Amino acid sequence: MNINKNITIEDLINIKPQAVSYLMKNHIKCLACGEPIWGTLESVSKEKGYSDKDIEKFVRELNEL
Repeated sequence: MNINKNITIEDLINIKPQAVSYLMKNHIKCLACGEPIWGTLESVSKEKGYSDKDIEKFVRELNEL
């Protein structure tokens, strides 16, 4: 499955468990702390102040994991 900005966080971590540490490293979600996993990669990234260019980078890097 190819990851895009519209993937839900839940689907992302189900297909790529290693994405948990990537998201935490980038301060997007702290799943270990019990932060809710609702939303898409784009929506939660925007909540943290990331730009569209940043999100494109996240998508690219997550697909490379």
